[in-house]
Amino acid sequence: MDLKAPLEAAIAYREAARAALARRLANRPVDAEQRAAHGFAWIATSVAALEAVAAWAEAGGGANPLDGMVAQLAFAETLGQLTGALLMGPAEMLRPADLGLTAEARVLAEAAASLLDADLAETRAALAAALAEGQWPSETLHDPELDEIRAQFRRFTDAKIIPHAHKWHLANALIPDETVRAMADLGTFGVCIPEAYGGLGLGKLVMCLVSEELSRGWIGAGSLGTRSEIAGELIMLGGTDEQKAHWLPRIAAGETLPVAVFTEPDVGSDLGALTTRAKQDESGDWVIHGAKTWITHAARSDVMTLLVRTQPDTPGYAGLSMLLVPKPRGTEDNPFPADGMTGSEIEVLGYRGMREYTLQFEGMRAPAEALLGGKEGAGFKQLMQTFEGARIQTAARAVGTTRRALELALAYALQRKQFGQPLFHFPRVADKLAVMLAEYVTARELSYAAARAKDAGQRCDIEAGMAKLHAARAAWTAADASLQIHGGNGYALEYEISRVLCDARILSIFEGAAEIQAQVIARGLMAGRG
Repeated sequence: MDLKAPLEAAIAYREAARAALARRLANRPVDAEQRAAHGFAWIATSVAALEAVAAWAEAGGGANPLDGMVAQLAFAETLGQLTGALLMGPAEMLRPADLGLTAEARVLAEAAASLLDADLAETRAALAAALAEGQWPSETLHDPELDEIRAQFRRFTDAKIIPHAHKWHLANALIPDETVRAMADLGTFGVCIPEAYGGLGLGKLVMCLVSEELSRGWIGAGSLGTRSEIAGELIMLGGTDEQKAHWLPRIAAGETLPVAVFTEPDVGSDLGALTTRAKQDESGDWVIHGAKTWITHAARSDVMTLLVRTQPDTPGYAGLSMLLVPKPRGTEDNPFPADGMTGSEIEVLGYRGMREYTLQFEGMRAPAEALLGGKEGAGFKQLMQTFEGARIQTAARAVGTTRRALELALAYALQRKQFGQPLFHFPRVADKLAVMLAEYVTARELSYAAARAKDAGQRCDIEAGMAKLHAARAAWTAADASLQIHGGNGYALEYEISRVLCDARILSIFEGAAEIQAQVIARGLMAGRG
């Protein structure tokens, strides 16, 4: 099926939405029309997803017949939402009338009539049947080296993560040290660190592959690499030559496990309101006081990238600095052995394997050379340089989670019998599997598109935000649909899908909540970027 005309119509609809929002925002801030602005962001993200799927299907050249069916289903589902009611969240839907786009939606519906009016029951059934036979749409990146990296991490995940992840989750256990070492041996912690510093020197697209495959096994495994990715990028972009030479090889080798220490109680996304402070004493050391919360992997880590206020008289972001604070690695019996630092664990539904903590600093010391780049007041700008990569990686984690939800749903639907036949043979079950597959491919290709933009040296805060926004929704809806296929068993802790559901829920919150992503996208597009 030709997707060119429907895609062009969807792009025109996006531009009509941009113009409608511009009229509403005349001499008004975005926050004054937040629902309309965020709705536009979702429209733009949905159209970007269609562009990514169309490019993927075209690159395959029709060699795999499943690709065309997936693209057709993805287009039909997305266009149906654009012209009817677009899902922004579990309790929020955007209708064309909300932006005054009723007439434009009719034009889009007419242009996409061949898709919107088609009965896709046979397409959904054929896709589900192909999955049951072990057939999947194309995933090649048309580069043997990249395809082998994916295959290598998939083998590792199948052998070393999936068989143990649910047991680790139920026990709220840290990812075992031997597993961390095995991940290090594969290069997990140095993917984007230059070869000169012991890393692999590869790009964000490879980072996506690694994060996706590890997260397919357990989001905790995929997320462990995030700590090193953020720290490595902070140091590479903002560190002194001495800081790079000292920290990057240790991080790349997995010898040093970093932890990101940014968020504070009652602050959330408003980093400009941070109050944790650091002041140099007569010796030149930094002395730290304050509290941080939702700090992932704080106990079993060796260095903190710590965002603090070093200029108390300078309000907002300008008074913030980034410190590289060494700390002794904690144990089960003594998780925080550092002087001047204590912590308490936050019990969480999912996203385990590293544990979450609230931290208190009461005179903890860091050496004078801990100041990243030797620059005070640059902390927020330094952190912002990592936002794009972190959000792309979060999108990749969501893609891996989406695929695992689909795999579990498929396996259960084939194994579980009701009324004398496997669940798979009931059309509502097969339909769910097919739509989950289309959502998985769409989220995957959108995250790859953002990664490619980043690797090309382009500013991609909008693309990264779109990838995270869309993929997080895909992961949650897939996990929810998978648990529904499992029925009551899915609600039992012994079934893996119960963990995947809990893990999926965090994805639209951390690394910038969905609402923050929508705000970033809307602001950027209305400013003429993209």
